[in-house]
Amino acid sequence: MSFHATLVVMAAGMGSRFGGLKQAEPVGKNGEAIVDYSVYDAVAAGFDKVVFVIKHSIEKDFKELVGNRISKMVETHYAFQEMDDLPGGFVCPETREKPWGTGQAILACKGLVKEPFAIINADDYYGKTAFKVLYEELKRQTDDYCMVGFQVQNTLTDNGYVSRGICEAENGYLTDIIEVAKIKDCQYENENGEIVKLDPEHLVSMNMWGLTPDIFDYLEKDFIEFLKENINEPKKEFFIPLEIGKLVKDGIKKVAVLSTPDRWYGVTYKEDKQSVVDAIAKMTEAGMYN
Repeated sequence: MSFHATLVVMAAGMGSRFGGLKQAEPVGKNGEAIVDYSVYDAVAAGFDKVVFVIKHSIEKDFKELVGNRISKMVETHYAFQEMDDLPGGFVCPETREKPWGTGQAILACKGLVKEPFAIINADDYYGKTAFKVLYEELKRQTDDYCMVGFQVQNTLTDNGYVSRGICEAENGYLTDIIEVAKIKDCQYENENGEIVKLDPEHLVSMNMWGLTPDIFDYLEKDFIEFLKENINEPKKEFFIPLEIGKLVKDGIKKVAVLSTPDRWYGVTYKEDKQSVVDAIAKMTEAGMYN
């Protein structure tokens, strides 16, 4: 029996630091966005369906700038993440300005995704190796989840601070993810004002996960609990790493930690764009892309 795997691309965020529809910002010589390269690499690895999670308000622009091009390469679908798409009994407060986080984004795919799947951010470049190792792990069809970790030194920018999920693992399986803000030059300041140095090769999460459809049931249940506690907190978000971390700590799921030597590229700040354009150009010249 043939194996099918889906790539879920989270593209509903507008990028507050960058500004505008950065998911569609051209970085390739023919106007390709970062997500074009991610989908290309995913399809080459074996993924045979893509689901974009977007907002209705950007649907037309997103399809014109990205989606219609992708649909010529692979089976393409859309899921919609909206602030007011909440379980029965909950009403979105007027003070809310953006959707409820990556956990809600994945939950929006329920019904569309019934096979093992990977999730990525639309505006992150992950590299070919990451998709290969993720696909091969999903192909094993275990009950475990998986994630691809990147060396922290390969995820930094020269143009400011970054936030990363610092991964802790034991015997190849995730034990914890610690969210750390304001990392620069492989170090950060902790809550006590102390400078903490990170091993440059320490693995961090870049929101590249391999999951099975049972995640939707866990998300549904825990999203309700999240809303009960946080419905009136305008900036609180239901994050997928925290949900997976909870399943790990409760002994419900194991998460295999995969790794890649590839460098991550992204446009966290407007000034990052040129470095991404230059990197893509070099990879294209080297024959990695047409």
